[in-house]
Amino acid sequence: MTMKELAQIAGVSCAAVSRYINGGPLSQEKRECIRAAIEETGYQPDAAAQMLRTGSTDYIGLIIPKIDSGAVTRITAGVVSVLEEAGFFALLADTANDVNKELAYLSLCQNHQVAGIIMLATFMTPQLEEGLRSLNVPIVVVGQKFWQVPCVYHDDFGAAYELTNLVLAKNRSKLAFIGVTEQDVAVGLNRRKGVQASVKDYGMAPEALLVEIAPFSVEGGCIAMEKLLKKEPNIDGVICATDYIALGAMETLRKAGKRLPEDVSVIGMDDNWAGNHIIPHLTTAHFYYKTSGEKAAKLLLEMIENKGKPGPVHQIMLGYTIKNRDSV
Repeated sequence: MTMKELAQIAGVSCAAVSRYINGGPLSQEKRECIRAAIEETGYQPDAAAQMLRTGSTDYIGLIIPKIDSGAVTRITAGVVSVLEEAGFFALLADTANDVNKELAYLSLCQNHQVAGIIMLATFMTPQLEEGLRSLNVPIVVVGQKFWQVPCVYHDDFGAAYELTNLVLAKNRSKLAFIGVTEQDVAVGLNRRKGVQASVKDYGMAPEALLVEIAPFSVEGGCIAMEKLLKKEPNIDGVICATDYIALGAMETLRKAGKRLPEDVSVIGMDDNWAGNHIIPHLTTAHFYYKTSGEKAAKLLLEMIENKGKPGPVHQIMLGYTIKNRDSV
């Protein structure tokens, strides 16, 4: 069905239908006639035609690093709930942690004139920095704090610091940290710095903390814990950058004959669903991932509304809640 045919059914002009679809001024009577005609016919406006008329569409590019992540799922749910309420649609792009795919999707979104982009970022590269700088559509980054880029991120340092304090309060003296690549500034670098700051403030030498880097997986936690036990068999406190890594570390510790938490305290971060369904229940930090998605979407919609107008670069840091369970 064409716009002209819809206009005939509604008894209005094509210009009136165009104004209705694109949010232009229109009397309430004509709006009701057009709305009724759309419901009757199931008419859907052509996105390409809308792009030619307005320079953009009602679509938001949502670029994520991987689909099989609890944090990504929660952030995506927050984003989509706000966009749907505002009449926008999310186009999901999964980069599978591939930097080149990330850049390609940024370019694709821009070339197809989406109204804006929300990107769940992992780490900054010179190529990504250049790509962000060259964008001519609004963008909000979630999960990382990038210089001069609107973003919503988390207090990873503070959460790691407070969790480590819980372990130290149990008089643990042989500590280890299982982290992730520090190209990921939020999860890798900031969480490691939080742990080290807590150790230092407690009066322990920073070099007394053993550090091992692992992939974002249970298996990665298993392997990293095996390496740590070879270095120091009497480890009595393990701080992990994620809950999945903590689950793997716990598995290895049990196989080594360690009692949890009697012999070894273990903590994770992210408050993954699995942490509350194992024995002992995992002590962790809850980050407000769904809220971060909601705030990112609201910030982007505000930027779209004010497109072209100068304004501040909003960078929002969200807090966390410690879930002090049984593993410390």
